[in-house]
Amino acid sequence: MTKPPGKLLPLVAALLCGAVLAQAARPSDQSVTSAAPAVQTAAHAPLNVPVKARPTHEPSQPGPTKHQSRQQQRTTAPADDWNLTGHGKVLYLTFDDGPQPVWTPKVLQVLRKHKAKATFFVLGIQVAQFPELVTLERAAGHHVGNHTWDHKTLTLLPDAKMRQEITSGVKSKCLRPPTGATNAKIEATAAAVHQRQVLWDVDTKDWTKPGVAKIEHALLAGARPGAIILMHDGGGNRSETVTALDQALTKLTKQGYTYRSLPC
Repeated sequence: MTKPPGKLLPLVAALLCGAVLAQAARPSDQSVTSAAPAVQTAAHAPLNVPVKARPTHEPSQPGPTKHQSRQQQRTTAPADDWNLTGHGKVLYLTFDDGPQPVWTPKVLQVLRKHKAKATFFVLGIQVAQFPELVTLERAAGHHVGNHTWDHKTLTLLPDAKMRQEITSGVKSKCLRPPTGATNAKIEATAAAVHQRQVLWDVDTKDWTKPGVAKIEHALLAGARPGAIILMHDGGGNRSETVTALDQALTKLTKQGYTYRSLPC
């Protein structure tokens, strides 16, 4: 066997060395074939393929965590809930004709004592004189409804004056017509300014000043899940109302009742 010419030896050595280096630098077959099909499958997978049928190497889309779900619930404003009878033993205490500088704070004190929330249907003329009392009501977590400007009976007014009485009252989602006197035209006028007409289920008749015992009895006898109860914090001396409210809430709370504001 003849030896290769001396000039060829360096060339052969160089080729062999290059081949070894190229083989070392080339990725393995497994790494090449596992990456390419994954990209291709993800790019061309049909949209209606169930998740469990997708290739196992396809990255899954993570769902929301429990923390994210709770955060989303907190930032989503709840809709107005007028299903008043759907929350168990809940009463809706309402007070008309205020705010009044003597009796409104006393009512607020009783409500705070019993951890009760209520709705105050206020007169515009009273709010103009005592705006700080409405601020106190709202700051305590109570809601405020419109009881018109100065307590005119709406059914006895010309249409223009009726509308003025409603629109001059406090801004709210709710309207309570004075004395409960209403008709379809009044309800439609309220709806046109995005106010829901709200009457009551139980009239304690505290405005007649019948005595503490009778007001308390009306509260206890009328209590049932979802009932709207009418009382007053304005329009006269409300000492009977304050005392009866305190006594009745003590007993009703022991019966398992809680007290919420209307969604006004």
